[in-house]
Amino acid sequence: MEYTVQKLGQLAGVSTRTLRYYDEIGILKPARINSSGYRIYGQVEVDRLQQIMFYREMNVSLEKIKAILEQPDFDEAEALRKHRVELLDKRKQLDELIRNVEKSIAHSERRMTMTDKEKFEGFKQKMIDDNETKYGTEIREKYGEETVNKSNAKLKGMSEAELARIDQLGQTILTDLQVAYETGDPAGELAQNVAAMHKEWLMAYWDSYSKEAHAGLAQMYVDDARFTAYYDKEKPGSAAFLRDAIVIFTSK
Repeated sequence: MEYTVQKLGQLAGVSTRTLRYYDEIGILKPARINSSGYRIYGQVEVDRLQQIMFYREMNVSLEKIKAILEQPDFDEAEALRKHRVELLDKRKQLDELIRNVEKSIAHSERRMTMTDKEKFEGFKQKMIDDNETKYGTEIREKYGEETVNKSNAKLKGMSEAELARIDQLGQTILTDLQVAYETGDPAGELAQNVAAMHKEWLMAYWDSYSKEAHAGLAQMYVDDARFTAYYDKEKPGSAAFLRDAIVIFTSK
């Protein structure tokens, strides 16, 4: 079965503009161009578009999807199995949020009582699932399944007040990092205070602390472009500066 841009767009529920853009960036090129100049897509392209759409549903960037699909050892069947696991996790998250809403309705109608902790269960699970989607593979490879699972369990057990405190601490780290960066001295008092706050922030999630793991995570902030972009958003170079400050902090 072959499809023109318009027919493939109708089949998949995407715009022809999107398909043309995919052709331009090389993530989904047509099988051929016919004598009338129309893009023609075959079964291989249909299956590739399905993979692209699965990854996009998981909020994976087009750049990363293209790199994944072009790996010499890319296994379509294995990719589909991973998609299934991720979608089941997403369904679990949605089911928990739905249960949370249903409980909240019953609580508001005085048909049942709901603790403050219960009110935020679904949101904490969403936070865990989002982190797994973005960084799960890398973190699990670096620290192991048991460590990550303990961290997730610890997060899920936090009260709303604890979550708010940790979130505020994270924001303070970002703000103070920008000030410390201007000094240009990762060994200075401001930078070392940021490193100490970063340790405190980590301990909210980690089951135990080691200087080696802390320094290793700081290096990941530089090695992984997603972490680097997060810390470098306001001032390029901040991720490397934070890494240097933490390395000094953990060497004491």
